[in-house]
Formats: sequence, C-alpha cells, structure tokens
Amino acid sequence: MQHAIVSRDDWLTARRELLKVEKEITRLRDKVARERLALPWVRIDKEYVFDTLDGPRTLADLFDGRSQLLVQHLMFAPGWKEGCPSCSFMADHIDGMNMHLANHDVTMIAVSRAPLAEIERFRRRMGWQFRWVSSNGSPFNYDFRVSFTPEEVASGIIDYNFGEWRETGEEWPGVSAFFRDEAGDVFHTYSTYGRGVEVMMGTYAMLDLAPKGRNETGGMDWVRHHDRYAQMPRGAAE
Repeated sequence: MQHAIVSRDDWLTARRELLKVEKEITRLRDKVARERLALPWVRIDKEYVFDTLDGPRTLADLFDGRSQLLVQHLMFAPGWKEGCPSCSFMADHIDGMNMHLANHDVTMIAVSRAPLAEIERFRRRMGWQFRWVSSNGSPFNYDFRVSFTPEEVASGIIDYNFGEWRETGEEWPGVSAFFRDEAGDVFHTYSTYGRGVEVMMGTYAMLDLAPKGRNETGGMDWVRHHDRYAQMPRGAAE
C-alpha cells in the first residue's frame, strides 16, 4: 500500500476522521457486550467428567471456587503430536490474563480431547502454567460443537459456528463461558467460534495498530508454535 506523506496538520485531520469511526465501533462493541450479558442461559444437566492432574473432576469442580468459568476449546485430538498452532497462539495469551481473571471471580482453563499425558507433554514443552484438562471419553467436545465424528466429517457439512460449515475437520476452535450459582448448579452462558475466538488473540489487536497491520498472505499461515520461530525477538524471554 502506498501512503501519502503529509504535514502534521493534515495527518491530524485524517486521524480525527478515523477516530469518529473508531468511536462508532466502540459504541457498537459496548452494545454487543450488553446484549451478550442479556442472553438466556442453559442449565447443564449432564455430568461431564474430565481427567485432570488432581484426578477426575466434574465441570462444576473446574470453577475452582469461583462463580465464572471460561474454557478455551483447544484443538488437540488423541494421537496428535502437538496442539493446533493457531490454538496454541491463542493459549500463549492465557497465563498473562489469568492473574487478573482469577482475582475478578473468573477461572480460565483449556479443554482438549487428547489424553492427559499427551496434553501434559505438550504443555510442558510450551512452558504454559494454566490448567489444561482432558475431556477424553466425555461427550463434552461433541456437545459444544468443537469436535466432530468421522461420519460428520465425511458428510462434507458439520454443525459449527451455529450453522452449516463446509470446511470439515475433526477439531475446531471455540471459547465457552459458564456460571455456577450458590446452589452448585452450572449454566452455559455463551460460546463463540470461527473468528470470534480472536477475542483471545491480543497479539492481533497490537498488530492492527502496527504500520503493516496483520500483514498476512494466507490467514494465520505465519503463526508457529512459539518455540519454532526462527529467532527469539529482542526483549522476549529466552
């Protein structure tokens, strides 16, 4: 993209025009947030059991004493050598958020279908500290439409992102939210899929401010597991 080179006054004029659009987006985002909070909830009647480092735990147990739970549906199926690079990019943001979320009555974890031993091996490789549990043997992933049976995949159409999805595959990303009341009942309050999961990608928000923007040629083809980038950036942890 070619950019005009202008005076500071002309730049300020253009910047103020863009600010008007940014404010419209901010107001719309606030409106969407209010409508999200107003969504009805669904009581979770099925008892999902997860394999964790502390032994088998129910969905209610995963709240860790808090009333709100956020789940990253991290794409990592049984037999995979590593988690999905894009989902891993998302997960790279969790540890920095968790210290703040935990002190605001929110527990955040990741859930995958891979067995716990495979999850732990990859989690240690990535150096992540957040809690990551296995739904292996549970219908959880299938019920929340982030994992699909071979029959569904073979059909050429899967029920993903609240509609028909023709890019089939056994695993897809998502983020789900749950609430636990004082009686111990658990409710599903929200899920987002597709590009909605960008909510976890703080790196993208900063790239959007950079002079070249996201600078992508094929979606997230530039993203790697963070231990596979050719060179560690100056100032990053070694």
